[in-house]
Amino acid sequence: MNIDKAVLVFAGAVVVTGVTLSVLVSPYWLLLPALAGLNMFQAGITGFCPAAIIFRRIGLERGAAFAGRDARPLA
Repeated sequence: MNIDKAVLVFAGAVVVTGVTLSVLVSPYWLLLPALAGLNMFQAGITGFCPAAIIFRRIGLERGAAFAGRDARPLA
């Protein structure tokens, strides 16, 4: 698995978890997928993704989204 796939899996898991908890526990859990969406929006504009940095530090390889970045590591 590369960083791109890991970020997508993580974001999807956050959204599904937030929606599920909003149905089962409280509608306030909808804030979780909303924050995930805002983070994806800002990452798309700025290129800064905290999850990608964490996944790089744990040893995942860069995917296509990070292939065009500069040569220095994210860690």
